[in-house]
Order: sequence, then C-alpha cells, then structure tokens
Amino acid sequence: MKIDKIQDGHGDEFFRSLLALETLEDCYHYFDDLMTLKELDSMIQRFEVAKLLLLNKTYSDIAEATGSSTTTISRVKRIIDEGNGGLLEMVHRIDEQDDRERHR
Repeated sequence: MKIDKIQDGHGDEFFRSLLALETLEDCYHYFDDLMTLKELDSMIQRFEVAKLLLLNKTYSDIAEATGSSTTTISRVKRIIDEGNGGLLEMVHRIDEQDDRERHR
C-alpha cells in the first residue's frame, strides 16, 4: 500500500483526528482550516466521479457532470478496480445511509 509510508505516529494521529469529527459542521470547519479550496474540491470531485462510475456512467457523461478530466476519471476507475477498497466502501456506506434516510 502507498499509505504504508505514512503509517507512523503522525499518520495515525491525523487519521484519528478524522475519526473524532462528529458533525458535518465539524468536517466543514476542519477541512476549511486544513486544506485549500482547490485541494478539497479535488477530493470531492473524485468522490463524485467514483459514485458515477459505479452507476456505469460513461466517461463523457462524468466529465460533463463533474468537470473532471478523462485522466482524473481514469485514475478514479483504477482506484476502484485496483485499490484497497476504501473509496468503494465509503461510496457504498453513503448510499446505504441515503437509502435509510429516504425510507424514514
């Protein structure tokens, strides 16, 4: 795994800080402080691309909907196909949460 390079005390502490976020407002404040808008937008865009890829949308449809380049879309596709499963798992969890909220 690429992440093995940062699996140390500092990496663990950073990821524990993410786990400590309790609300969407906490997340917005934390990431607003931590990242540039461009960095955050890039992460959000990749997540949206992943969702659309899992819905079997075409690259051109995804590019139009998200403004992503085909290079970014290909990179996210490769992550879905060959990655550790983390992105895929989070997309599925969010979908499940959305389904539960719709059925309340």
